[in-house]
Amino acid sequence: MKPKPTSPKTIDEYMAGFPTDVQEVLQKIRGTIKKTAPKAEEAISYKMPSFNLNGQYLIYFAAYKKHIGLYPVPNGDAEFNKEIAGYQSGKGTLQFPLDKPIPYKLISKIVKIRTKENSVKAAKRKKV
Repeated sequence: MKPKPTSPKTIDEYMAGFPTDVQEVLQKIRGTIKKTAPKAEEAISYKMPSFNLNGQYLIYFAAYKKHIGLYPVPNGDAEFNKEIAGYQSGKGTLQFPLDKPIPYKLISKIVKIRTKENSVKAAKRKKV
């Protein structure tokens, strides 16, 4: 009987399970998120790297065989929706193929929008 694989406890543990080239992409995504939302705290949730802000999740990312997934997709205007259209893969999910350049500027933009959404929700919770 095989022992159950353990869930990673940190983002570093999560990334260690991938090939070096994928680890580099994950590390750069992590850095992009940290730079864009410096007050966000790292966590592992649903066995994926995530960042939390104001007591709630901000963004998740995960590596797969052929792509990086980013969750959730924020609400945006028509221009933003056009910008992410080529990466959408289902409701609330973006997929960045590993065989193409990763759009780090777009990831930063997504984190900025999510940070704003998160702050609005946090302010509403404080009023209640």
